[in-house]
Amino acid sequence: MRLGLVGYGAGGRLFHAPYIAAVEEIELVGVVTRNPQRRHELAVDLPGTPVFDSLSDLLDAGVDAVTITTPPDTRRDLVLEAIGRGVHVVADKPFAPDAAGGRELADAAQRAGVLLSVFHNRRWDTDVATIAQVLPRLGEVWRVESRFDLDEPGSLDAGPSGGLLRDLGAHLVDHVLTTFGPAKSVSAHLDFVDQPEGRTDCGFAVSISHRNGVYSTVAASKINHVAARQWRIYGSEGSYVSDGTDVQTDQIKSGRRPADDLAGWGYERDGRLGTLHTAAGVETIPSAQGRYDEFYRQFAAAVDGGGPQPVPAVEAIAVLEVLDAARESALDGVTVRL
Repeated sequence: MRLGLVGYGAGGRLFHAPYIAAVEEIELVGVVTRNPQRRHELAVDLPGTPVFDSLSDLLDAGVDAVTITTPPDTRRDLVLEAIGRGVHVVADKPFAPDAAGGRELADAAQRAGVLLSVFHNRRWDTDVATIAQVLPRLGEVWRVESRFDLDEPGSLDAGPSGGLLRDLGAHLVDHVLTTFGPAKSVSAHLDFVDQPEGRTDCGFAVSISHRNGVYSTVAASKINHVAARQWRIYGSEGSYVSDGTDVQTDQIKSGRRPADDLAGWGYERDGRLGTLHTAAGVETIPSAQGRYDEFYRQFAAAVDGGGPQPVPAVEAIAVLEVLDAARESALDGVTVRL
């Protein structure tokens, strides 16, 4: 699959390019960026990779698909441009500001007969993969708590089209919807900070009543100077407790790349393993492997007609519906039924 990458900021450089490079079935045709610093970083990271000034120039070079990882307020037009040229698209999250915008893009892709996948790469998080192995031992799951705090004030997408709920919230909501099923109702609280670009949500707590009876709460912050990744899952047969790390991102930031050692990639370190608590006692649970490259491997197969696409737009729209409900709940002080 011939793939082009649009944008080489933190998202393109840390969350896309290294995992694209780990998939043998993908050829990276080029990267779109006009920023001189980004061009320098690309030359260091991926020497010889062609650079383009615009999406149009990249499309003219001939690609099967593109990944759009530019700032949120630019994504809609770029996604529609690529779809209009008959090219398959991976859209970074949030792929639209709300569910209505998501449906617009999904409808356009359907009419054009191209795939539109949303980059909810954290479905392949190490802790999520480990939880999938533990769930059968918890019996009936009653309640779930997921918290992800980042000490990254400078990376908060500012203004009304940004905010942490649309950013990290999209991942955390996707986790619980994928693992515990569709939402029935939503209640939420948002923390706000005033920035030059406008009032911006910088933290949240979102509680979801799932249709199957599970009650989940996802929470996060970005400017409160604390970093933590925690899960608490309570079930009829016991509980699972995890105080882990953002494994794959930490590996990337340390200079490692998945293509260098896929077999050893994405495992939680021993001192941060989760524990299962049951009547039989406390058991340390070995880490499953996290593999963000699987998103691109599955996407390449789907483009080739060899399997379903990862995170089709309809699944990302379900996440956006919960995020819309969370904003309504926080602003109006109500529980929103879906």
